[in-house]
Amino acid sequence: MAEKQGEGAVGGPYFHKERIKYSPEEEAKLERQHFWRIIDAFRFYRVHVGEQVRRAERQFLSLPKHHQNMLPNTLSNLARISRCAEHNQQVLQAIVDNSLHMFENIDYGERDPRKARPSTTFDMDKLKSTIKQFVRDWSEAGRAERDSCYKPIIQEIQRLFPSDQYDVSKVSVLVPGAGLGRLAWEIAQLGYTCQGNEWSFFMLFSSNFVLNRCENVNSLTLYPWIHQFSNNKKSTDQTRGITFPDVNPQSLPLTSDFSMVAGDFVEVYSDPDSWDCVATCFFIDTAHNVIEYVETIWKILKPGGVWINLGPLLYHFENMANELSVELSYEDIRTAIVSFGFHIEVEKESVQTTYTENERSMLRYVYDCVFFVARKPADLKYNGQEEDDRWQSFPPAAKSPRREGTDSLT
Repeated sequence: MAEKQGEGAVGGPYFHKERIKYSPEEEAKLERQHFWRIIDAFRFYRVHVGEQVRRAERQFLSLPKHHQNMLPNTLSNLARISRCAEHNQQVLQAIVDNSLHMFENIDYGERDPRKARPSTTFDMDKLKSTIKQFVRDWSEAGRAERDSCYKPIIQEIQRLFPSDQYDVSKVSVLVPGAGLGRLAWEIAQLGYTCQGNEWSFFMLFSSNFVLNRCENVNSLTLYPWIHQFSNNKKSTDQTRGITFPDVNPQSLPLTSDFSMVAGDFVEVYSDPDSWDCVATCFFIDTAHNVIEYVETIWKILKPGGVWINLGPLLYHFENMANELSVELSYEDIRTAIVSFGFHIEVEKESVQTTYTENERSMLRYVYDCVFFVARKPADLKYNGQEEDDRWQSFPPAAKSPRREGTDSLT
């Protein structure tokens, strides 16, 4: 398990990059290429949105003149979108400026911003989705969504590890797929030892900025809906802003033990019997092989530890060519969970929630999620076979290289 970065080190107190095990030369090359590719996406944002706006202007101006005259506000609305994109770019540039040296143990070097390359549609879609994550995790507008997704998990942690029976500072909670870090931050705010884990640089850059560089409540503004040209009831809905952060992320008590670790979940976490609780929210469907996730969680939980999960099964790699993707039903996953030895203590197969929802859109998605609490038994014996021996008897799960996957909702 990686240790959190020390106070005063570059990038603030919360971030450490866990290296994937390749040859040193290949690892350095791949890491550097990927890092700068995502930096380029942040820098290219304004150009990308500008191209969308210019296309919309050309389409409008191609209309018959008498049709244009019926739509007197269209060009002014597109001008507002351009101004909003300019403002978003300023925030994204601040994120980039605070990301170039965010990891304590890796230096990606320097590069002239003028050498930035145009980004793919895929990367720009990832960036737009990341902008919407600020709504979900760090704005008042995302409170209802957080309450539907995060509150059930937090309430279970408090029920299972109540502060009147436990020294909660000694209860360790891991949050894989931590995104912009709000769930992990909320758990740490309650006094638990909590570590978030995230793989995507889009998320890591943004969470680093919020957690380590933002302290004034609602001091920053983003316009997350300007990219949505369809399903708007009013033109002004497209250009409305959200402020963030709705709390001071640096207001954690001085005694808090909160950290963020960058890296692939199954690569970073391999130490057995390490965690009291693993909390997964909209996470397990990010796997190429979801059973590999179940296997890893089983291994790293302490005997008696619990796994709390809430989320759907929108498999991120399902439609990606040349990517391993095993799409299982919840019934099949549940069978595997029980086969490993978990005892399912709480199970709800219909918890409705949203994900980065635009509440004013004419098209809105609702996920009918599964919520469960599964415990790794404290007395780990299976027909007389001790757990350590049983673990060695498992064949390794199928693995494949991990790349940026699709978002749960685009």
